[in-house]
Amino acid sequence: MSTVQGAGVVVTGAGGGIGAALARRFAAEGARVVVNDLDADRIKALAEEIGGTVVAGDASGIVDAARDALDGTVDVYCANAGLASGGDAFAEEDVWARAWDVNVMAHVRAAKALLPDWLERGSGRFVSTASAAGLLTMIGAAPYSVTKHGAVAFAEWLSLTYRHRGVKVHTICPQGVRTDMLTAAGSAGDLVLAPTAIEPEAVADALFDAMEQDRFLVLPHPEVAGYYRARAKDPDQWIGNMNHLQQKWEGAGA
Repeated sequence: MSTVQGAGVVVTGAGGGIGAALARRFAAEGARVVVNDLDADRIKALAEEIGGTVVAGDASGIVDAARDALDGTVDVYCANAGLASGGDAFAEEDVWARAWDVNVMAHVRAAKALLPDWLERGSGRFVSTASAAGLLTMIGAAPYSVTKHGAVAFAEWLSLTYRHRGVKVHTICPQGVRTDMLTAAGSAGDLVLAPTAIEPEAVADALFDAMEQDRFLVLPHPEVAGYYRARAKDPDQWIGNMNHLQQKWEGAGA
């Protein structure tokens, strides 16, 4: 894509899965890529592979360091770091707080650091890795579902607020992706996500298609659009169907 050739790109949570696939794809398209993870050792080999730069640390606070590594300009920021927090309404409050901090507030903090420069020059691209759970929901994972809804809502707000000022926003909402996060989803993931799981590279492909078409919503699983429409058209039927799925999961020994 000519739009990313030579661009300064940041990918958080690049230690594996979707983040690593995004970093590889941006580099292959000619971008200058900063890869981020809490653990520098996890991304060192990736950075060497793609000719990128390591900026380790909490994704919430790396914008300034990443900007310095990219000679002063971040053109694309991929808020990809995420936390797959399971649990129900009885989950401990620290589980909720951590999910909120990683899945939502890290995006807010990044945007706060990026927007002044983007608005001044009239261009910038924010990519939010959310989840189909942020459009629909996920059984057995209340903190994850709620905070991914928050991530989608924040990305939508960014887009409607700043798109006329040159800021482009995309939110990625896949179902199952063959990553460590899918493994961590346990039996609920096996029931709901594993049967249609895709490779992380397919997620990167979907993002680049959306960027070419200037689409906000990135759906690596196209069927999610139909589920989203059904949910909006008849919420009670949707909730009933999901409750049947919940019962099936409980019956299988969740």
